[in-house]
Amino acid sequence: SKTISRFKIISKLGEGGMGVVYLAEDTELDRKVCLKFLAPYYTSDEESKARFKHEAKAAAALNHPNIITIHEVGEHEGQSYIAMEYVEGQALSAVIANKEITLAEVIEIASQICEGLQAAHEAGIVHRDIKPDNILLDNKRRVKILDFGLAKLKGATRLTKESSTLGTMNYKIG
Repeated sequence: SKTISRFKIISKLGEGGMGVVYLAEDTELDRKVCLKFLAPYYTSDEESKARFKHEAKAAAALNHPNIITIHEVGEHEGQSYIAMEYVEGQALSAVIANKEITLAEVIEIASQICEGLQAAHEAGIVHRDIKPDNILLDNKRRVKILDFGLAKLKGATRLTKESSTLGTMNYKIG
């Protein structure tokens, strides 16, 4: 198994458009964490790296039971990564697909999502990519919102003087 910083990779948890996620062990604090390596094109230039660090720092400042905790942001062999809280559970999208949800649970889940988003909005952070794949339900059906900070990265193309992300990707045909 490979070790990155103080994290020993245990297994691959998943892969998506934003990158690859691994289950790892924090060897200093003896706990499991998730390591998310961003796809190279998200941090391929200095502007993207600066934006990524800014967004991750803002997300790391959030402290709420319904928002995933970010432990560390780093770089390994030129690839940016985020070490975050590991939560046993499943994505809301999987719960919906398996039809394992009652109306009362839908209301409770929606309420917890709103509480997490309210805390983020009060801190000046907008997720901009809330979807069932970015909502994790732990084994006690508590909500954890994922990918705070990455949402702004996804469609942003420039950094303003205040380091806030703006704009959407432009596509050229032909």
